[in-house]
This record gives sequence, structure tokens and C-alpha cells, in this order.
Amino acid sequence: MAAGLLYLMYHELEVPGREILDSGAGYCRYVLLQREFREQLAWLRSSGFAALTVGRALNAGNTQEKAVVITFDDGAATDLLVAAPLLREFGFSATFYLTSGFLGKHGYLNAAQVRQLAAEGFEIGCHSRTHRYLNDLDKRLLEEEIIRPKHELEEIIRAPIEHFSCPGGRWSRELVEIARKAGYKSVATSRIVRNSADANPYRLGRVAILRGTAMESFAQLCNGKGLLARQFRSSVLSGAKGILGNSLYEKLRSAALAKED
Repeated sequence: MAAGLLYLMYHELEVPGREILDSGAGYCRYVLLQREFREQLAWLRSSGFAALTVGRALNAGNTQEKAVVITFDDGAATDLLVAAPLLREFGFSATFYLTSGFLGKHGYLNAAQVRQLAAEGFEIGCHSRTHRYLNDLDKRLLEEEIIRPKHELEEIIRAPIEHFSCPGGRWSRELVEIARKAGYKSVATSRIVRNSADANPYRLGRVAILRGTAMESFAQLCNGKGLLARQFRSSVLSGAKGILGNSLYEKLRSAALAKED
């Protein structure tokens, strides 16, 4: 198995009879069916994997040989209603990165549910306040998206919020400087890379698990295989984002996905 821990990135889970947060193609590709997530957890368990929180992984120095880190972004209500019971069923933990400004809105966790998620032993992290792309923002707005939600979430769970994930994976040195000063111990991106014991905790890589991912592909990823092709595609997309800018890139991406639909 390749060295380092693989951090898995999930979002909302879809269950029969429950409307998902956004029906757009760009969002739906990140929404797994409940049964898909359950099958993946079952495979991890049967294959002898442990599932860690970000905090535990960093404290352990990413040295555990057969483990993954499970993370969720945004704060959909299914984090508590669907993901948490499945994780408990298989004896796994996870880090839930919440967008504080979404809490209480239709389809998202409310404050009481966040407290329940934390009380059940899951780690609560921050995913900004309004989910804006942080590399577009000046220092004042960065502080609004990084520092303010930390305080809001800490007020809810009455415990430190120590880990941050970048909306859309948009990372910058400026945001890291602010995150460090605010007291965060890590920043997670969308770089497709395993995190070694000496990885920069303020630029952690994660791999998004997409709807329809075949179990064979999922197993290969967890065993450290098939990352190179994803890394190449990711580097090409990152270059395109840098050249086009977030706004134009997202317009072109939405148009392309609509054609595929």
C-alpha cells in the first residue's frame, strides 16, 4: 500500500423520498446514494481499514498503515440523519466540515443537530461562512469567511474548532496565514494526494468520492492505486482555473455538465 493516509471527501447523501439540496449537474455528481456510501463503508470494514477523524490522523502522525480519513463538507442534514448512523454501524468516525451560514436553512443541519453530531463523538470542522471561493477575497473578507464561522461553531458546540476545509478546494497562502492566527491546526484542500506523516497540515489533500464510483475503483483508491490519472486531470483543471478565473471557469464547467446531462 502507498505511504500516507487517503482523506476521502463526501457531501450530501441521497435517500428515497428526500429532496436533495441542489438538482444541478455540478452538485449532483457529488451526491452519493445512501446505499453507495453504505457499500463503501462495508468494504472498508471487511478489508480491515480504520476510519479516522482529521484530528486523530494528525495526532497519530498519519502512521496507521490501513486507515482512511472520512470527511464531509457543507453541513447537509443527512450528515446526522444518514451518514452518522451508518458510520456508527461500522464503528467509524469522521470529520464534518460545516458552512456556518447555511445552518438552519432548509435541508441543512440546525444548531441542535450540530450539537447532537458533536455529542455522538464526531469531529466538527469549519467549511467557511458562506462557501465563497476564498482565493477571490481580500483580507477582510477572508477573515469573515475563516475567523467568524470558527467562533459561531464554537459557540454552538462549546468546544474548539481546529480544522478548516476550503470551499471548492480554493487554497491560498493568505488564507493559511489567517487560519493559523485564528487557531486552526489544519487546512484541507481538494489536491489529489495521500498525506504522509510529514505533510503540511495547512495543505492537506483529499479525494472527492463521486456518485456512481464503482466499488473496484473505490477499492483501488483506498489501496493507493489509480491516483496518478486523477492527479493529472486535477492539475489540468487547476491550471484552467488559474487562467480563466473562478467565475468564467464555473460558467464553462456548468455548460459542459449540462451537455452531458
